[in-house]
Order: sequence, then structure tokens, then C-alpha cells
Amino acid sequence: MHAKATFHLTCQRLCRLDDDLLPGDGTYIRNGFVYSSLAGFLRTGQHQGKKTLEVYTVTLKNMVPSVDALVTGRITNVNPRFCKCAILSIGKTPLRETFRGMIRKEDVRATEKDKVEMYKCFRPGDIVIAKVLSLGDAHSYLLSTAENELGVVVANSEAGVPMVPISWCKMQCPKTLQEEHRKVAKVQSCYTETVPA
Repeated sequence: MHAKATFHLTCQRLCRLDDDLLPGDGTYIRNGFVYSSLAGFLRTGQHQGKKTLEVYTVTLKNMVPSVDALVTGRITNVNPRFCKCAILSIGKTPLRETFRGMIRKEDVRATEKDKVEMYKCFRPGDIVIAKVLSLGDAHSYLLSTAENELGVVVANSEAGVPMVPISWCKMQCPKTLQEEHRKVAKVQSCYTETVPA
């Protein structure tokens, strides 16, 4: 199945009905044409030699992070004691509204916690995967990146180019070859789908 990024409105005419077309979920037929019965995205594919057509929706859920849940967040602010982030998703589920999160200096790494320098671990705009420790003050969730699989998964260099991890503590700009410090996550395949485009 191949998904197109085109968004269609309810009752929008998609195409003319013919013998080589199988209308699917989210569609209906009227006066020889296929219409969308949902507001959503068009997906086409092949089945038994015929073109298939369906419309699907992506629902953003209103969930609440729980203790030990893996979350994806965007770093918004960094200071010497902690960094703040906006929680974008819980596991693989994108959120309708973001939650506030905080990663304290002592929760960045499992070892050598006293040597952690926050600005060498995170920068505003970085995308991180973290684990929820608890609900902190002022409705801000306390997060941890102390495990190897947790930390920065997407970061742009000062040149504005997505960087490539080269070690557990450094990423490199493929354009300028300049290295920048980060608390790099050892990303596993089960986490990669949580990273927003």
C-alpha cells in the first residue's frame, strides 16, 4: 500500500469509478464517481490486479504520560541545572496537546552525574526520547535519559543541517564536519517511529 500525503474533505469527489478500481474504507460511490466519506488522507494500492482506494484518518489522542512511559520531546530551554522540553508523543502515539517536561542534571546519565554539563548534552530544538520518572512541580513531568537507549535522536548543527551520531556523546554536521556534544541515544528500531518528522 502506498500512502499519498493529499488531504481530502468529507464528500469530496476523488475519481471516476471504473472496472479496474476497488473503492475501500472511507469512500462511497455516487453517480459513477468515488467520493470520500471521511476527512483524511488518500491511500492507494493494488489487490488482485485492481487499484484499491481508501481514505483514512490520523487521530491525535489526548493521553497523559505515566511513570516509566517512553516519551518523545523537543528541547525548549537549557540551563546549567536542567532543561525543559515539550512532550510530543507517548510511545508511538502523537499527542493532541503537548505536556511540559524537565530533565534534571542528575537524570541525564547513569554514571559521572557530577560531571554533566547540560549545554553539552542538549540544545534547544533537539528531539529526545526519555523515560517518565514522576510528575514534578507545576505539572511538569520529570524525565530521565540515563539509559543508553535514551537521549538525543535528532539534532541540527549550527549550520542548520541534521547531524549524524559519531559516539555516545558527540554528533557531527555532515556539511561542515564540525562536531557538537550531545547525550546521544543508542536508538533501537522500536523507538524510531516515535520521532516526529
